[in-house]
Amino acid sequence: MTTAPPPITLDDVRDAAARLKGVAHRTPVLRSRTLDALVGAEVLLKCENFQRVGAFKFRGAYNAASRLTPEQLARGIAAYSSGNHAQAVALAARELGTTAVIVMPEDTPRSKMRATAGYGAEIVTYDRYTGDRVAIGEALAAERGLALIPPYEHPHVMAGQGTAALELLEEVGELDALLTPVGGGGLIAGSATAAKGLQPGIRVIGVEPEAGDDTKRSLEEGRRIRIPVPRTIADGQAAETPGELTFSVNRRLLDGIALVSDDEIRDAMRFAFERLKIVVEPSGATPLAALLAGRVDRLPRRVGVIVSGGNIDADRFARICGNGD
Repeated sequence: MTTAPPPITLDDVRDAAARLKGVAHRTPVLRSRTLDALVGAEVLLKCENFQRVGAFKFRGAYNAASRLTPEQLARGIAAYSSGNHAQAVALAARELGTTAVIVMPEDTPRSKMRATAGYGAEIVTYDRYTGDRVAIGEALAAERGLALIPPYEHPHVMAGQGTAALELLEEVGELDALLTPVGGGGLIAGSATAAKGLQPGIRVIGVEPEAGDDTKRSLEEGRRIRIPVPRTIADGQAAETPGELTFSVNRRLLDGIALVSDDEIRDAMRFAFERLKIVVEPSGATPLAALLAGRVDRLPRRVGVIVSGGNIDADRFARICGNGD
C-alpha cells in the first residue's frame, strides 16, 4: 500500500513566494497590548486586508494565473467566487494582459461585484441557493475555451495562499499556534503546509462560522461532509463542503477547528475598528472572534492570526456593526 504525495509542499509555497515577490504586497503584522491583555497571549496579526484587492486571494490567483501558457492567456481565464477570489483573478488577468470571466452569486456584496468589474472582468451571476457554481464555471470555461482557476481546489492556488503564513513566520519567528479562517480550505491548507514545514510543533487551528461548520464536521467524520448553503454574515466562508484537495491536506495537518457565532464576528469587527484602527470583513474577523470569545482551547503563549481580508463597503459595515445585518 502506497501513500499519495501531498498536493503541495513547503517548497511549493516558497516557489510561489518567489513568483509573487514584487507583485503581491508583503503585508504588515500588527500588535495590540490591549488585545494581548484581553486574551492572555501575545497575538501577531498578519493583515491581509492590506493585500492587493483587499484580501489574501490575490496570492493564489496570481500564482496560478502566472503559470498559464501564452496560448491559455491569449484565450482568457474563468473563475467562480463569492467575491475576493473574483477580484483576485480579475486583477491577475489584467496584470498578465489577458481577460477574465467571473461567475458570482447574485447576492454578492455590491462592493465586491463593483471592484471585480472595475478590474475589467465580465461577470456572470447565479443564485447561490439553487445553482451549482462549479458546474456553471466549468461549463462556461469549456464553452469559451478559458483556463479555469478555482478559488481553492488547485495546488498553485493553495501554495500561493500559504505565502501569507510563510511571511508571518519569517518575520516574527517561533509561534505556538496559528489561527486561520476556513472556507473552502485553501488558505489554511497552504498556511498549514508552510507552518508545519517550518515549525513542526506549531498548532494550526481553523475558524469557521457556526452556520458553516462543514470542515469541522468533515474532520470529525474523517470524510468530506456536505451541509446546506450556510446563512452567515461571513459570506466568504459560506462553503457547503471542503475541497477534495484541501481536505486531503487539512485532515493531515490541522489540530482543530473553532466555531464562532455571527454576534461574536460582529464584536471582533468592532474591536478591530475601534481598537486596532483597521477594517476587517466578517470572514477575516473570525480568528480574532475566536480569540476574543475564548473559543480556542489551551490557548498558548504566542499566537499568529491571518486576518484574511477587509472587503466590505461602508453601508454593510455599519449595518453589521450597528444593529445587525
